Amino acid sequence: MGGGAEEGQDHAGVMEMTLRIAILDDYQNVAKSLAQWDSLPAGTIVQTFNEAIRGEDDLVNCLESFDVVVAMRERTAFPATVINRLSSLKLLASTGVRNAAIDVDACHKRGVAVCGARGARNGLAATAETAWALILALHKRLVISHIALGAGHWQPELAEAVEGKVLGIVGLGNIGKRMARIGQAFGMKVIAWSPNLTQERAELAGVQAVGKDVLFATADVVTLHLVLSPSTCSVVSGAELSIMKAGAFLVNTARAGLVEEPALVEALRLGNIGGAGLDVFWTEPLPRGHALCGLKNVVLTPHLGYATSENLEAFYGNVLGNIKAWLAGKPLTPLAGLNTADAS
Repeated sequence: MGGGAEEGQDHAGVMEMTLRIAILDDYQNVAKSLAQWDSLPAGTIVQTFNEAIRGEDDLVNCLESFDVVVAMRERTAFPATVINRLSSLKLLASTGVRNAAIDVDACHKRGVAVCGARGARNGLAATAETAWALILALHKRLVISHIALGAGHWQPELAEAVEGKVLGIVGLGNIGKRMARIGQAFGMKVIAWSPNLTQERAELAGVQAVGKDVLFATADVVTLHLVLSPSTCSVVSGAELSIMKAGAFLVNTARAGLVEEPALVEALRLGNIGGAGLDVFWTEPLPRGHALCGLKNVVLTPHLGYATSENLEAFYGNVLGNIKAWLAGKPLTPLAGLNTADAS
């Protein structure tokens, strides 16, 4: 686990110079308003970056003068090749308590402290809500209907009911179990698979454990809720997509790396599956003109699963608390990073 690499060491000496803090990927420009940054020692400089920084060289150039960097989940990668070039970096703080984009070992070797920050109590519910928003939008043709109404067209396509359909959950963790309960409330049959799922665990959640191929071949909706790790990377490849029902939907609000994106684009383009609801992408922010943007059988959202006012307020408030703890030499919130992430 990545904790305070320098726990017990008072960093008050840092304040002999101005403390400089960079907050990355603040797309809504809200970070400064969601925590009391002015409660830090006088003279502290807090700078937000409202657009993604592309490329390692640009990232190093932007951050080389900062003592503390606040990363928003896994939006920005911090491999050893970046960490070793940030000579001023003393604390790398991530929102969330798991970040596979941070090389925690490299931080420890450099003497850089690392910490995570917990989100709101309803943060997991927010992700499940986003997944269900995508599922319902696909079934009810909401995006197509909205565009059609703006163009003066009425009822462009028939909608579908979810009741009686089969919901296939890949990853029956905290979010997966929330998905199961909601699916059952809609009158769906719920099945589940993950690399480590047992029938006993599935039964406790009131769902049926099945094999991976069975799930992809029988589910009307496949929704992904696995942690990204070496064992789950590309868990949905062309092989899995090829056995899905022609009208089935794939929904991913977890991690983009779970899916082979080019294979998904091809399956959608050819109409081999009914559609996809995606909140995560190989490249974020999604580039203008991306192949997914030109497809009619998708609903795309800009990684909204975690991005609620409640969650960001909790994230930034807890990051601030960790910075204060670091300055005082107190323990930090542990972070599971690139070298510690595990599948669930």
